[in-house]
Amino acid sequence: MIIPKDLAELATYVEKGKNVFFFTADWCGDCRYIKPQLPEIEADFPDLQFVEVDRDEYMDVAVEWNIFGIPSLVVIEDGKELGRLVNKDRKTKEEIEAFLTSVQSA
Repeated sequence: MIIPKDLAELATYVEKGKNVFFFTADWCGDCRYIKPQLPEIEADFPDLQFVEVDRDEYMDVAVEWNIFGIPSLVVIEDGKELGRLVNKDRKTKEEIEAFLTSVQSA
């Protein structure tokens, strides 16, 4: 999981590559629930690069991308959004993997 150090670095991942942006926050219980499973999810999708976005630190990005519930995931390839799993619900490993599979096959 890549953790960008600033907005400029975050922008480079939007512009280039096939990246999964994982919106989270330290205080979010549902985020803490899924976070231990993320290394397994990353291993199951080696062609995707995972980028952690702290919703509180990058609030302007979250608002611009309509991220109003966390944890949420947005997949972007070379600046084009391929899919999003954005809501306030707790996500399971199975839900996330089904979403990522559907994005890859689209």
